Amino acid sequence: MRPWLPLAMAALLLGACDGRAPVDVPAVPAAAPAVRALPPLVDDLERRTFDWFWELGNPVNGLVPDRWPTPSASSIAAVGFGLTAYGVGVERGWISREQAVDRTLATLRFFARAPQGTNASGASGYKGFFYHFLDMDTGLRAGTNELSTVDTALLLGGVLFAQSYYDRDDRKEAEIRRLADKIYGRVDWTWAQARKPLISMGWKPEEGMLKYDWQGYNEAILVYVLALGSPTHAVGEDAYQAWSATYDRTWGKFHGQEHLSFPPLFGHQYSHVWIDFRGIRDAYMRKRGLDYFENSRRAAYAQQAYAIDNPGGWAGYDRKVWGLTASDGPIDASFEFDGTTRLFRTYAPRGAGIEYVLDDGTLAPTAAAGSIAFAPEIAIPAIEAMHERYGKDIYGEYGFLDAFNPSFTFADADLHHGRVTPSGWVDGDYLGIDQGPIVLMIENHRSGFVWEVMRRNPHIRRGLQRAGFNGGWLDAASPADGRGGKAAGKVD
Repeated sequence: MRPWLPLAMAALLLGACDGRAPVDVPAVPAAAPAVRALPPLVDDLERRTFDWFWELGNPVNGLVPDRWPTPSASSIAAVGFGLTAYGVGVERGWISREQAVDRTLATLRFFARAPQGTNASGASGYKGFFYHFLDMDTGLRAGTNELSTVDTALLLGGVLFAQSYYDRDDRKEAEIRRLADKIYGRVDWTWAQARKPLISMGWKPEEGMLKYDWQGYNEAILVYVLALGSPTHAVGEDAYQAWSATYDRTWGKFHGQEHLSFPPLFGHQYSHVWIDFRGIRDAYMRKRGLDYFENSRRAAYAQQAYAIDNPGGWAGYDRKVWGLTASDGPIDASFEFDGTTRLFRTYAPRGAGIEYVLDDGTLAPTAAAGSIAFAPEIAIPAIEAMHERYGKDIYGEYGFLDAFNPSFTFADADLHHGRVTPSGWVDGDYLGIDQGPIVLMIENHRSGFVWEVMRRNPHIRRGLQRAGFNGGWLDAASPADGRGGKAAGKVD
């Protein structure tokens, strides 16, 4: 289980934070160009981040590491991001369609055949779900980590992308579609409802269902959409109603932006990688008069405003350098900084929102870069400023390293990992779950490619409709129904 869950506990410990003066947020253009030109650095960042998945993924079973270069198990969420990134690689001309098909087939064949069972070792999952971390070579449960409902959902985002993208009348592509249906259809969402109608965060064979459920607003909106859209084990519509019933706890104004809060920005990014929330609304957002895309846009602006205000007085924060999300950090220890004792952390749910602020001066490039589709006018300058100021230390073979902290300059500290440089502490690793939003949201900003593919997926459409979403593209005829749309093709 992630070390930062549940976030509700952190909120109770850290307390709520007040809003600040409002910041004007430019309106989203009514019609975006089919393909946007990117600044050279952003184009380079997309390619390098794609290469992380392509070059580090295991070509035999498709598993993608949780982190690199530190040896690690595979993160099934990173596999979902990777399956989607391969399609981007085809569209950009970085790999051939045949290469992407072969890697995707290897991945889906592994997950379709991976052993399932209640045994504590020797299995990859149970009831169609998979363990959060799998051994990179064997694909079996790594250590004693949990069977994760949200990480399975992120894996399935990539599986369903593959199902819709590889649409040709071809033996291999037909097998991809068949395996995707098998993998998705096998997931028993109703089994994960230990405390109906909510969905549990996970399960362990040693102790049974975990005691926390997915509720409130966070990255698990994809969990509920997929659980509602299942053709075999769908949960009832009351599950989504229960999920969204707690939203009002975190609706409010933070640093000038009135929105549904979730302090780390990954919660405003993950589901949006695959679901185009522009112009579609559920009952809650109809009541509030906006959609989830606009909500994420406001969350990004709130974080920028927080960085400008910089209540902690951390080094480097300003209008162009901002972004807090769950990420690596330098150490779990206190040091004297700017006249006060400050607690620094290793991996933690860093963020700034109504529920809490957890900020030790550590910035994660994925926070801003993964928000590029929502707010390119502030995300692109952030990418460029981080590269200009710190790039020699934080930008490498696969783009931005996971995190850096310009305030942490304690060279004699016994660091968990990473190193102290002229830029302050810099992580030594790239993380798959932070690389994914960078490459995929750059592409969604650039062309809308992933969104276009996923709008054709009948399971996604069904799940959204059963959750009460309507409007925009969701009310249009589905290409999967043979009534409109177009097949996937080149985006430029």
